[in-house]
Amino acid sequence: MTQTQRNATDHHLPPEPPVTLTLAKTFGLSESEYKTMLDILGRDPSYTELGIFSVMWSEHCSYKSSRLHLKKLPTSAPWVIQGPGENAGVIDIGDGQAAIFKMESHNHPSYIEPYQGAATGVGGIMRDVFTMGARPIANINALRFGDPSHPKTRALIAGVVAGIAGYGNCVGVPTVGGETNFHPAYNGNILVNAMTVGLADQDKIYYARGAGVNQPIVYVGSKTGRDGIHGATMSSKEFSDGDEDNRPTVQVGDPFIEKLLIEACLELMQHDAIISIQDMGAAGLTSSSVEIASKGEIGVELYLDAVPQRELNMVPYEIMLSESQERMLMILKPECESLARSIFEKWDLDFAVIGQTIPEQRLKLFMYDKLWCDIPVPPLVDQSPLYDRPHVPTPKRDAVDNDHYALPDGGFKNAVTKLLSCPDLSSKRWIWEQYDSLVGAQTISSPGIAKTQSHRAADAALVKIPNHEKALAITSDCTPRYCFADPVEGGKQAVAESYRNISATGATPLAVTNNLNFGNPERVEIMGQFVGCLDGMGQACRALNYPIISGNVSLYNETDGKGILPTPVIGGVGVITDWKKSVGLGFVDDNHTIILIGATHGHLGQSLYLRELHGLEIGAAPPVDLSLEKKHGEAVRELITQNLVTACHDVSDGGVLIALCEMVMAGNIGFTLAAPHTSPAFWFGEDQGRYVVTTALSDELQNFLTRNGVSFEILGQTQGKAAQLPDGESVNIADLVTINESWLPNFMAGAKS
Repeated sequence: MTQTQRNATDHHLPPEPPVTLTLAKTFGLSESEYKTMLDILGRDPSYTELGIFSVMWSEHCSYKSSRLHLKKLPTSAPWVIQGPGENAGVIDIGDGQAAIFKMESHNHPSYIEPYQGAATGVGGIMRDVFTMGARPIANINALRFGDPSHPKTRALIAGVVAGIAGYGNCVGVPTVGGETNFHPAYNGNILVNAMTVGLADQDKIYYARGAGVNQPIVYVGSKTGRDGIHGATMSSKEFSDGDEDNRPTVQVGDPFIEKLLIEACLELMQHDAIISIQDMGAAGLTSSSVEIASKGEIGVELYLDAVPQRELNMVPYEIMLSESQERMLMILKPECESLARSIFEKWDLDFAVIGQTIPEQRLKLFMYDKLWCDIPVPPLVDQSPLYDRPHVPTPKRDAVDNDHYALPDGGFKNAVTKLLSCPDLSSKRWIWEQYDSLVGAQTISSPGIAKTQSHRAADAALVKIPNHEKALAITSDCTPRYCFADPVEGGKQAVAESYRNISATGATPLAVTNNLNFGNPERVEIMGQFVGCLDGMGQACRALNYPIISGNVSLYNETDGKGILPTPVIGGVGVITDWKKSVGLGFVDDNHTIILIGATHGHLGQSLYLRELHGLEIGAAPPVDLSLEKKHGEAVRELITQNLVTACHDVSDGGVLIALCEMVMAGNIGFTLAAPHTSPAFWFGEDQGRYVVTTALSDELQNFLTRNGVSFEILGQTQGKAAQLPDGESVNIADLVTINESWLPNFMAGAKS
């Protein structure tokens, strides 16, 4: 006897509690939203209906505070096949192939239960991609943790990293890049943003839309349990002290089931048997069924006693709101049910017909011959709340007077030591060594792969396309301290740095996904940060012809009124047609000329130099000249195509001298300086739009830059086994590596002491 049959033989389900405004408020609905719900139904809702409205109208699912502003972003280009509105975005990468990608957050769950929160974040974003017919080929992540001195930071890092590794490694998708930063603003709300990139044939892409009337609704994957109930609602409100004990709302993942689900879905897709398919992500069966109904302009009728369940006596409310992992909903073509069942049963996965589509545009839920829910779908979707939240611009900050911030005692050597060993710039080897970055044997370059592993470090990860010469370049970027100081410039810079990192490999940037992490939008200054960052992002995407094709919004990242820094993470994807022409960031040989592309004005505002050496987070964010970003990016890509560049690294956190030291460590070759500058503002300023390149053909490279009106300066030459500093001192490569790689493992070892 199956568990469903056991439930059916003893289905004395408890009566649902009466619905009141007071109860609705505990579900996250406001008084006006509750009234709208009553108007839509024309009666009091059932408890199950209240649950459905509350998750569908949560910030996490409805984007009620952000939709108005998201519409302002550029989302189209000739190579964009699918923009926002589906499970993931799709771009044309030539040869009849498509890259499908998206980034999503799992912030609140990862703070409450770090391992499962991070693991299920990885699992969820992979499902968004393979739901559309793509085989996942790469994962990256963007992590933000609190002050290292905070008592929870070590445990959060350990749990999150183990969760990402435990899920991604088991599924067999390489984790090829990402970023990890620290700031006290994340003490109560860490950020875990996960991105997946997949590969598909353009004629085999699947969408949630397309379902017709009188078609069977099929449930596949794992059984439904009580984990994750109201996860979407939990992610749509502020934390308070003690919320980390709210573990029942955190999903539990099984990467081995995910691997089976990937293979089963992709096998079925080869038979062209699927009309419509949707991942059961946030809000579970509710959101997936409503999505299929809304996009098909049809209704759905579900029989919840047919849903595979792993727990006894589950009620409709629990089944519909469960966020149990590794589950999919699909509509099959006529006469394909037997084929589909045989495939999923072969992979040892549940397969059940749980309802059918109906002409009436309603969501109807039955269980044991009783109607528990009858909601009209169009108003559930179309009348979801949409708010134009009050907002105020972030006040402009004064520029920093560079003359006031000379080098502290110890000179350049002390400054380099402190910067390379600070939490943000220190090596993240302790993290990336836990990830399998080489599974699949297609990884060419990764920010965390050493040259000694026969792969190279680069500003963006490079992953080969099987059986082709081309490769995808993938990166994740954001500088929250810039966004806090000036949201508009910070939003521009996040997009521009992504563009630079991809260009620095030789690839052409094509499109981005984003993960917009902010505090409470009901506070005017936080909403001002959101609006400002989106303004800057939009300007940059338009200027760089670099559209946004998918993304996620995570608001209410606050604890007891203390919000995070505004963190609009940009996940960028580009293509290089011949990966063998790509370059890494490490120096490759002695006696190559080192050239700085782009003008340097010595911008110290919001720099790591001020923060780490002077203890100050002050000044204006560096301005971003988008016309120069485009000009310099195009020039760098052309130089790489013409084989005039042997190494390339964009200048970002820490400025030119830190970029040079990173190139030294990546290539195990030192340098001598020819540039006459001794000002710390020149060497540590964070002016934008700059690259450091090396070349064996200096005259040809300089002539190209001169012809194209690109500013540049010769910095020196690659040489020896030490880095020469501007004051004449030198640091051995081995010492640089020790300085850079010691902090994180030493910090994490303290968790065990």
